[in-house]
Amino acid sequence: KLYVGGLAWEIDDQALQEAFAAFGECEAKVMVDRYSGRSRGFGFVTFTDVEACNTARDAMNGKELQGRTVAVNNARQRTYDTAGG
Repeated sequence: KLYVGGLAWEIDDQALQEAFAAFGECEAKVMVDRYSGRSRGFGFVTFTDVEACNTARDAMNGKELQGRTVAVNNARQRTYDTAGG
Protein backbone atom coordinates (compact mmCIF):
# COMPACT_ATOMS: atom_id res chain seq x y z
CA LYS A 1 0.00 0.00 0.00
CA LEU A 2 1.36 3.40 -1.01
CA TYR A 3 0.71 6.86 0.40
CA VAL A 4 0.47 9.52 -2.32
CA GLY A 5 0.69 13.11 -1.07
CA GLY A 6 0.57 16.50 -2.76
CA LEU A 7 -2.33 15.63 -5.05
CA ALA A 8 -4.10 18.31 -7.06
CA TRP A 9 -7.65 18.99 -5.82
CA GLU A 10 -9.07 17.78 -9.16
CA ILE A 11 -7.68 14.24 -8.85
CA ASP A 12 -10.31 11.67 -7.91
CA ASP A 13 -10.11 7.91 -7.26
CA GLN A 14 -10.27 7.05 -10.96
CA ALA A 15 -7.57 9.54 -12.00
CA LEU A 16 -5.25 8.31 -9.26
CA GLN A 17 -5.85 4.69 -10.22
CA GLU A 18 -5.18 5.45 -13.89
CA ALA A 19 -1.89 7.16 -12.99
CA PHE A 20 -0.65 4.00 -11.24
CA ALA A 21 -2.30 1.30 -13.39
CA ALA A 22 0.72 1.05 -15.71
CA PHE A 23 2.65 -0.59 -12.86
CA GLY A 24 0.14 -3.36 -12.17
CA GLU A 25 -3.32 -4.13 -10.86
CA CYS A 26 -4.24 -1.63 -8.18
CA GLU A 27 -7.01 0.19 -6.35
CA ALA A 28 -6.85 3.87 -5.44
CA LYS A 29 -8.65 6.00 -2.89
CA VAL A 30 -8.36 9.77 -2.55
CA MET A 31 -9.15 10.97 0.97
CA VAL A 32 -11.89 13.60 1.09
CA ASP A 33 -13.07 15.97 3.79
CA ARG A 34 -16.23 14.54 5.33
CA TYR A 35 -17.92 17.93 5.57
CA SER A 36 -17.02 19.65 2.31
CA GLY A 37 -16.53 16.53 0.18
CA ARG A 38 -13.36 18.09 -1.22
CA SER A 39 -10.06 16.24 -1.65
CA ARG A 40 -7.68 16.47 1.29
CA GLY A 41 -4.73 16.35 -1.13
CA PHE A 42 -3.59 12.80 -0.47
CA GLY A 43 -4.64 9.24 -1.13
CA PHE A 44 -3.63 5.61 -1.07
CA VAL A 45 -2.91 3.10 -3.83
CA THR A 46 -3.04 -0.61 -3.02
CA PHE A 47 -1.34 -3.12 -5.31
CA THR A 48 -1.93 -6.86 -5.43
CA ASP A 49 1.78 -7.45 -6.19
CA VAL A 50 4.62 -6.30 -3.91
CA GLU A 51 7.08 -5.86 -6.80
CA ALA A 52 4.61 -3.67 -8.70
CA CYS A 53 4.12 -1.61 -5.56
CA ASN A 54 7.86 -1.04 -5.12
CA THR A 55 8.34 -0.21 -8.81
CA ALA A 56 5.47 2.30 -8.73
CA ARG A 57 6.81 3.93 -5.57
CA ASP A 58 10.28 4.39 -7.06
CA ALA A 59 8.97 5.59 -10.43
CA MET A 60 6.27 7.99 -9.22
CA ASN A 61 7.91 9.64 -6.20
CA GLY A 62 8.76 13.23 -7.14
CA LYS A 63 6.90 13.06 -10.47
CA GLU A 64 4.36 15.61 -11.64
CA LEU A 65 0.70 14.63 -11.70
CA GLN A 66 -1.75 17.21 -13.07
CA GLY A 67 0.64 20.06 -12.40
CA ARG A 68 1.72 19.08 -8.89
CA THR A 69 4.75 17.15 -7.70
CA VAL A 70 3.62 14.13 -5.69
CA ALA A 71 5.34 12.35 -2.83
CA VAL A 72 4.95 8.57 -2.91
CA ASN A 73 5.95 6.45 0.08
CA ASN A 74 5.05 3.16 1.66
CA ALA A 75 1.91 3.69 3.72
CA ARG A 76 2.32 3.36 7.47
CA GLN A 77 -0.13 1.64 9.76
CA ARG A 78 -2.41 4.19 11.36
CA THR A 79 -1.79 4.54 15.08
CA TYR A 80 -4.15 5.91 17.67
CA ASP A 81 -3.12 7.79 20.76
CA THR A 82 -5.01 6.16 23.62
CA ALA A 83 -3.50 8.35 26.34
CA GLY A 84 -6.43 10.72 26.20
CA GLY A 85 -6.24 14.35 27.12
